[in-house]
Amino acid sequence: MEASGGTEETRLPLALSRFQLSEEYGFLLPDPLTELPTPYGPWMEIAHDLPQLITSHQLRSRVHQMPQLSTRHLRGREELHLAHLVLSFITMGYLWQEGEEGTVKVLPRNLAIPFWEVSQALGLPPILSHADFVLANWKRKDPKGPLEIENLDTIISLPGGESLRGFILVTLLVEKAAVPGIKAIVQAIHAILQIEEETLYKALQKLAEAIGDMTKALKRMHDYVDPAVFYTVIRIFLSGWKDNPAMPEGLLYEGVAEQPMAYSGGSAAQSTVLHAFDELLGIRHSEESTAFLHRMRDYMPPPHRAFVEEIRQAPSLKQHVLSSGDERLRVAFNQCVSELADLRSYHITIVTRYISIPAAKAKAERAELGDRAGPSAGKPPSALEAKGTGGSHIFSFLKSVRDTTREGVI
Repeated sequence: MEASGGTEETRLPLALSRFQLSEEYGFLLPDPLTELPTPYGPWMEIAHDLPQLITSHQLRSRVHQMPQLSTRHLRGREELHLAHLVLSFITMGYLWQEGEEGTVKVLPRNLAIPFWEVSQALGLPPILSHADFVLANWKRKDPKGPLEIENLDTIISLPGGESLRGFILVTLLVEKAAVPGIKAIVQAIHAILQIEEETLYKALQKLAEAIGDMTKALKRMHDYVDPAVFYTVIRIFLSGWKDNPAMPEGLLYEGVAEQPMAYSGGSAAQSTVLHAFDELLGIRHSEESTAFLHRMRDYMPPPHRAFVEEIRQAPSLKQHVLSSGDERLRVAFNQCVSELADLRSYHITIVTRYISIPAAKAKAERAELGDRAGPSAGKPPSALEAKGTGGSHIFSFLKSVRDTTREGVI
């Protein structure tokens, strides 16, 4: 089992290829594999049948019958990413099949050991993260067709049907819209080092435009995702076992460790894009928000994390703009900050529609039903009414991050 690539291009101080970033796809895994080698057929069979196995409450028994497979036949980054995607989706289904009141404390060794080994090889945690759910979970229906939602599908799914597909693919399109902005970061840092103000000005214009395009892409969520389905069906499968009252002790990975381990669930804060923009623009968040955001970096592929760190160590764009006294640069810089604050504001709009409004409805229904509510499978997770699946107090966090972004203007 190996994740090594070839020799990387290292002449430029910030060449994208050094960080497993693509000129065309940014942080997305370019054209991910959709099938693992033959020995891993038992994993793929379960993974392709997940929605049905979960809704019919058969997944746990299928996992118990699954053979213990060695990970040594996995070769290269693409196979490892697909294995991580498959094992993370199976794990989330296994954990949450019976709702938040029917959780288990142990992940069986035939799932836990290979999941741990693949995670170690990739430098990712053994839980479903943004890197699996979105970055490595897409395929074109027509291989020659465009990267548009009508021509895209997910590789592995969970309950939630078209809304789940829409949630993953709209998020993917937000990542795709960011690509010119990622390239603009590299151009901006080179321009600062070479003191090329015109190049820097153009890079900042491209960055502002890319962030605006990300907001436009995010607005398509309303066309493809039903809030009730997202809240009552999909959301629990993104939940982790850190800061989650439904699993206060975490999860024991059988055959891996003696003690339970706690990991955060999937979160938009695991997307490297906004971390990169924050570092370039010198945005400083509150101590609490920064602590959470930095913890989320542990859920990114290590090369992506290294890209963010490289930007952090680069000469300060903000100081450069201030000391240049160039009014055009100041306006262009502020436009980037303004677009980033608008994107974060729109994220709050999305969270209001998809989490807080359905949460209020669910709470009211529970109060009305009282003891007649019955077993929890298929009920929305009450443990997460005020929290994000990553474990943050969702509104205070999002508003704080939006407000500190606004304060980044010159």
